Amino acid sequence: MAYPEGFVWGAATSSYQIEGAHDADGRGESIWDTFCRREGAVHGGHTGETATDHYNRFREDVALMSALGLKAYRLSISWPRIFPGGVGKVNTRGLAFYSRLVDALLDAGITPWVTLFHWDLPQALFLRGGWLSPRIPEWFEGYTQAVVGALSDRVSNWMTLNEPQRFIGLGHEQGTHAPGLKLSRAENLQAVHNALLAHGRAAQIIRSRARVTPNIGWAPVGVVSVPHTNKPEDVVAARKHTFGVRGTWNSSWYMDPVFLGHYPEAGLRFFGEDAPKFTASEMELIRQPMDFAGVNLYRADRVRAGADGPEVVPRPVGHPRTAMDWPVEPDCLYWGPRFLYERYKLPIYITENGMASNDWMDKDSRVQDPQRIDFIRRHLLALEKAVGHGVDVQGYFYRSILDNFEWAEGYRRRFGLIHVDYETQKRTPKASARWYGRVIASNGASLRERPR
Repeated sequence: MAYPEGFVWGAATSSYQIEGAHDADGRGESIWDTFCRREGAVHGGHTGETATDHYNRFREDVALMSALGLKAYRLSISWPRIFPGGVGKVNTRGLAFYSRLVDALLDAGITPWVTLFHWDLPQALFLRGGWLSPRIPEWFEGYTQAVVGALSDRVSNWMTLNEPQRFIGLGHEQGTHAPGLKLSRAENLQAVHNALLAHGRAAQIIRSRARVTPNIGWAPVGVVSVPHTNKPEDVVAARKHTFGVRGTWNSSWYMDPVFLGHYPEAGLRFFGEDAPKFTASEMELIRQPMDFAGVNLYRADRVRAGADGPEVVPRPVGHPRTAMDWPVEPDCLYWGPRFLYERYKLPIYITENGMASNDWMDKDSRVQDPQRIDFIRRHLLALEKAVGHGVDVQGYFYRSILDNFEWAEGYRRRFGLIHVDYETQKRTPKASARWYGRVIASNGASLRERPR
């Protein structure tokens, strides 16, 4: 087994998590700026006002990516940098920053992969209804048009939305992420529908206006399950569980409309009167031609066949867990891509995968993170197995390239390949960065070597 020639090896992050410069060059306020000021909303009262100061240090960061051997970098655009008020006059200074970043990446031989929305909604649009407003697909279309007009002569790889399950579910249902709302299920499902319509409008704009032939996808959460054993009945149970609808945290309610053009029947039955009202033309808008299926995969339930249907198997005592308290389940990168490819029949990109660990600088000014190396290695070997079994996986993006602002967790969770001292902003590549560089250089062949 081996990774195919041309496999995309990358790393990912997002605008609010790294850029800082929250009021620089005409940037407007986002819902995360507001949320961070709410008492008790974010660990330690941390904010993204400075983050890792990528806005001012992007050339240094691109040089670090180049030294690592990165082939691709997944970044996101800050909507309030482009439209401080969400709509209206374009902030050309905001666009100019991303133009400089794209040029720096290309000069370093790194391909930019641009995500249009990674959670930092302009506060001004939230005050006008945000994702509950029927006008938000129109607002998102105008924003997309400005970004595509500025960058599509050099950018060909596009993603519309990142993890709608989280920016709607955590932000509008559970209230633990910005904007911190706890709405009804019907309101949340309407917000999801509006987000899917926005995706469709954005995909249309990219397809029709990009100056370089675009490669279009998006990056939802992969809510997946893996079979407890390789018995056929457990595989069937895991597949059924993966695409089941037991609440708003699932895959098929979000992916089926985008890739198949309809909501899953099981979801419509489950949600009943809470499901949004929609038209055939709206579903046609949501189902735009996609070039790939991006998926953010970090973990999975382990499932077996039970007398009454799929059963989640409890984790044994002492099962490995990351610093986010997420169970380590490398098979998610085998079964997740396999199930998604079987259902949607599009090339798969792992648009996020990674782990938080309790990293620190040792006495010799090194950051040793063997757990992260082991985590990535196990997951990439599982993904290579999926490739060997016929799943069309074309790329992998580790998240994150840098330690960064980790949303409601503040700065206490470190996902980065590169350590950041938040007091001095000093960057130090971790052992995992050097190891991942060897994986990239060997196109995955070094995965079968014992890490050193």
